[in-house]
Amino acid sequence: MERQTTFSDFEYANRKRTTKREEFLKTMDEVIPWRELVACIRPHYPSGKRGRPPRGIEPMLRMYLLQVWFNLSDEAVEDSIYDSYAMRSFVGLNFLEEQTPDATTLLHFRHLLERHGLGKKLFEKINALLEERGCMMRGGTIVDATIISAPSSTKNAKGERDPEMHQTKKGNQWYFGMKAHIGVDAGSGCTHTVEATAANVSDVTMAHKLIREDDDVVCGDAGFRGIEKREEIVSDPHLSQIEYRIARRPKSLEKIPEGFVREFERMLERRKASLRSKVEHPFQIVKQFFGYSKVVYRGLAKNLNRLHVLFGSANLLMCTRAGRL
Repeated sequence: MERQTTFSDFEYANRKRTTKREEFLKTMDEVIPWRELVACIRPHYPSGKRGRPPRGIEPMLRMYLLQVWFNLSDEAVEDSIYDSYAMRSFVGLNFLEEQTPDATTLLHFRHLLERHGLGKKLFEKINALLEERGCMMRGGTIVDATIISAPSSTKNAKGERDPEMHQTKKGNQWYFGMKAHIGVDAGSGCTHTVEATAANVSDVTMAHKLIREDDDVVCGDAGFRGIEKREEIVSDPHLSQIEYRIARRPKSLEKIPEGFVREFERMLERRKASLRSKVEHPFQIVKQFFGYSKVVYRGLAKNLNRLHVLFGSANLLMCTRAGRL
């Protein structure tokens, strides 16, 4: 998207230092396949034949991505674009010609993405680009899940917690919220599948939805013990033939007599853990770098839509950092 150079651009070009935010936005601007993503949204976007002419798809998508990446509300995104030169440049606005789309316009755009499940389609478009450029491999998947907290307070208009969220116990602590289940390519560490459930849903029950059709090996932590005996695995011709490399429970090693056998088993577990560690990188980017450690909407569908966009962005960021894009 071309933008006319303004006096502000000349002024900012003379700065001695570029901020990390500006570097990040410049990087994402270069690697995101804008044409493909816009084409994915266009069939569902208002034509403008009736009512107020809509804003362009690409500026709205850029504004939405800023909201997702920096974990901002609709109003906060609008204010941030007015305040930040880096964000205004990323959206491609020239205040001499047009103003920032208001919070209500962004709200309608976000609802359009959620209503048509476009977050998943954008995620798939990004992954298709990565596969085309050889950044994603085939044959092996690492499965895992993480808890994303939700407000447990009932001090709201309805006087109740989100009915689609649930509480669960992990270790000695209780959590209330949802789970993000992901399947990660064992070769590249990029996420290829994302699912969302209430927090009390067991990891192993969602594993079959995270496995690709051409996977031969699946790795997981001890929470996936017994996966090969589950009905949905045994009854499927492909899933039943996969090699499942699941971690042992830590206490099970203590039952093995000391000696060569125990040391050999420990070595195998260390190698399994080394491979499984790739699944933690996408979680780290989504929860720490993008700040999505708590849900921002009620209901699983809206949060899943946002998770797809977040993990797609994380894939691009990981490949860029690794020099593969």
